[in-house]
Formats: sequence, C-alpha cells, structure tokens
Amino acid sequence: MKRRSGFQIMKRLIVELKPLAPIMLITISLGVLGFLAATSIAAFGAVALGAHIGDITFISFKGALIVMVVSAILRGFLRYGEQLSGHYIAFKILYILRDKIFTVLRKLAPAKLEGKEKGNLIALITSDIELLEVFYAHTIAPISIAIITNSIIAIILFTISPIFGVIAAIFYLIIGFVIPYASSSFAKEAGVNYRNSFGESNNYVLDSLRGLKEVLLFKNGEERLEKIKENSAKLNKSLDKIKEHEGIIRALTDLTIMIAILTFVVLGVHKFLAGDITFTAAIVAIVVIASSFGPVVALSNLSNTLLQTFACAERIFEILDENPLVEEVEGKADVNCEDIRYNNVTFSYPNRKETILDGTNINIKKGDKVALIGESGIGKSTFIKLIMRFFDVNSGDIKIDNINIKEVNTKSLRNTQRLVSQETFLFNESIKENIKIGNKNATEEEIIEACKKASIHDFILTLPKGYDTKVGELGSNLSSGEKQRIGLARAFLKDSEVLILDEPTSNLDALNEGEILKSIKENCEDKTIILISHRKSTTAICDKVYKLENKKIELA
Repeated sequence: MKRRSGFQIMKRLIVELKPLAPIMLITISLGVLGFLAATSIAAFGAVALGAHIGDITFISFKGALIVMVVSAILRGFLRYGEQLSGHYIAFKILYILRDKIFTVLRKLAPAKLEGKEKGNLIALITSDIELLEVFYAHTIAPISIAIITNSIIAIILFTISPIFGVIAAIFYLIIGFVIPYASSSFAKEAGVNYRNSFGESNNYVLDSLRGLKEVLLFKNGEERLEKIKENSAKLNKSLDKIKEHEGIIRALTDLTIMIAILTFVVLGVHKFLAGDITFTAAIVAIVVIASSFGPVVALSNLSNTLLQTFACAERIFEILDENPLVEEVEGKADVNCEDIRYNNVTFSYPNRKETILDGTNINIKKGDKVALIGESGIGKSTFIKLIMRFFDVNSGDIKIDNINIKEVNTKSLRNTQRLVSQETFLFNESIKENIKIGNKNATEEEIIEACKKASIHDFILTLPKGYDTKVGELGSNLSSGEKQRIGLARAFLKDSEVLILDEPTSNLDALNEGEILKSIKENCEDKTIILISHRKSTTAICDKVYKLENKKIELA
C-alpha cells in the first residue's frame, strides 16, 4: 500500500475532529490569549522601564506593573482552560476512534482477520490510538496558536519598525516549519518501522505466553528469549534514529533562537544609535522577540513525537479503510433455514491458488441430520463457513429458503444457526457468563438445563464457586473436554433451527461422547444438524453421511 504523506495524514486526522470543532476553537482562542498574556509580562516590564526613565508617556510605571500582574494571573487561568479543553477533545476523539476501529473490525471479521496477527491488532487498538492524543491535545491547537500568536507579535514588531516584523516572521517560519519539515523526512521511515516493530514484538510475546506450556515442554525457552532480545534490539535501533532526529531538531532550534535574539540586539542598537527608534522601543523589541518563541518551539519539538503519531495514524487508517470480504446485509429477507442448497459452488480462499470446492451441489432440508466426512484439510470446515457466510463463494450460489444467502439479513442468518467448533473459545469470566453467550437473557434454570444436556452440570457443582467459577485466560483452568462441553451447553442454550457441529466430541472419551450424542439426538429431533467428524461413531446420529473428496460432495 502506498504510504501517505504527513500532510495527508494530518488532513485525515483533522477531518476526524469535525464533531468537536467548536471546542477546538475555544482551545485555540484560550491558547492565543494565554501566550499573548505571557509575552505581555516581559514586554510591559520593558515598558515599565521606559515609563520610569520618561521615555514612555502613554502609561505610568505603576500602570505597567499592574498590566504585568494581571497578565500573569490571566496566563494561569488561560493555560488551564486551554489544557482542559484540549485534553477533553483528545480523549473524546480517542473514544470515537476506538469505537470506529471496533466497528470496522467487527465488519472485517472473520474473513479479513484470519490472517491478522492478534498482538499487532492489540497494539493498534491500545498504544497506537493512545499516541494520537499527542496530535489532538498537543498539535492541532499549538499549530493554530503558533500561527495566530506569532502573526500578531510580528505585526506588533512591524509597528515598532518594519524590519523587526519581517525578520521576526522569517525566524518564526524557520523554527516552526522549515527545521521540523526538512528534518522529518530523514526520520519518517524510522517512525513507521518503530511502530511496526512494536506491534510485531507484542505479537511474539503474546504468542510465547499463550504457548508457555509447549515452550517449557519442548525446551524452546532459550530460542524464544533470543528472539525477544532480537526484537528488542530492532526496536532500540529504530528508537535511536528517532532520538537522533530529536537531538538535531532541538540543537538547530536553540541555535536559531540565539541567532534571532542576537540579530535583534544588533539591529536594535544600530537603529537606536541611528535615531530611528527610542531606547525603550529597542528594548521592547528585543524582549518581545526573546519571549515569543514559545508557540513555534512547541511545534518544533512536536516533530519528533509526530513521527510515531503519524505512523500510528497510518496503521489505524489502513484498518479503517480496509474493505470487508463479506458485507453484512440489513433490510432484506429473513429466513428460517427450512432449506439449505449448494448450487454448483466453487470456492478458493483469497490469495490462494488452490480450489477447495469445485462445482459442489448438496441440498439439506429442515430436520435432516447430515454428517460430512473426509480427510483433514480437504475443506470440511470451509463448507460450514460458507453456510454461515463467513466467506462468499467464487461462483455458483448458496440459497437459504430459496433466497440467495447474499440477500439474507445477516442478523437473521446468525439467529437461525448455532455452532460448536472443535476449539471452544472461553473468555476470562465465570462459567455462567461464558455459557450465557448463547443467550444473554437466559435464566439460571435454563443455563442449568443446558449444562445437564451437555453433561457438564455435575462437574460444575464440584467446583468451589460452582457456576460463578472463573475459567481463567483462554479457559486455562479447564481441560479441553470440559471446554468443549461448555461450548455444547452454549449451543443448547441458543434455540436455533440449525445446529452445526465441527468435531464436537474430539476432546471427549467414548463414554462422554456417547452421552452427549444421545443428548443431541434427543433434544434436536426437529432441528437440522450438520456434523463434521472423523469418527464413525459420531456420525451414527445422522441420517445421511456425505464424503468430501476431489473438491466435490457425494453420498458416502
């Protein structure tokens, strides 16, 4: 994907800010007034000196001191107001962006997210979005404040002497724009590399923690540790370039400010000696220029942080702009799954040459108990994913109740189907909360009944907290068989027309398998069952057994 320029990224970030534009105007106004108040403290100090020696008559010495005190007090309140409104905008926009990211991820799932590294996604949702706070709280307002404030100060200096105004404007441009823009091109790549390396490192550590048991069992710890060190070294290398850029920026900025002040000192003395301006006017000009670089220095210092911020923004926009492989459907047909029909379906995964299904036909009517068998990796789970419309077919069509699946309301399709997969994912919540995913409004009695059907109720009662027992991260406190039975309990709790079972008893012994199959048969007599299995014993509950072979489905 072509990388966006800094200006393109900034423009997109500002567009995202549109709902909070009025508050941003308040922030900018308070910031401008605050910096002018700060500059006034030093400027009116010079004015007080001029009034004391009789060089200035429009204000008294005491009056100048009062202006200084008032400016100092106002500076505090104005700074507080600017920071308050600025950070309100920043954290509000982060909330809006996180909401957008989660909405997009939900639309991209599951097809587009299958190949995404989860650690990288976590880094994007958390730290990448968090870094945008720098832009919204410390960039947009400072840029506007710097332009307005320093323009006003340049005009004031111009009224003292035109040459002062012109030279001040030149130095403001050099510090606020030329130095950071010219130097940022050298470190832009480092900023992008750092955020990408950060995401990759996160993913590797997360992967290592999840597979800790296997790492210890196969004595892979040293290799994993070495890889983590390698990733850390890569991160540090990118960070070194960023820090080097930061040092150059600060050195050039400080040098330019010193040159600007010395230029004004020399020019002020020259114009005073030439009789073009008064002594007080020269002092005021020098003091004003020396105290007015705050806004543009803030911009100059931002350039380093913005390298990472823009890299984060680019990663976020790549996700926001990504198109889902399967568009969700709303406002069209609802279905009851009375009939499921494959019509000459051909399918292959995106970015893969191998065809999984080729001209496949099958018809499943309500109440049918269908088993699908075949070698591992031949496409049995893919068959299910297409029925659930996780992916769209390449050619042919799938019809539900004689309606093309692409014209069926996604919500209706999900409501009519329930899935028990080979690997049951459990959230780090209680057993009760994990089962209630099948039906959020289920009563305790309904949950217990579902667990009895899945042969897990008696086991749950042996736990210290029963149904309120936490399952641990990824269900680490439970065995594979126990997790699978909780998955079955979820399915029983969701009263859908079609029960899809992908190796539902693969982690169970023969005795428990028999009990669960019996329960499925007894409780799903009027339901459609689509079962994927390697075991012949599992297919015994089905009326029809199909075999997937040579990319086609035939009766076994």
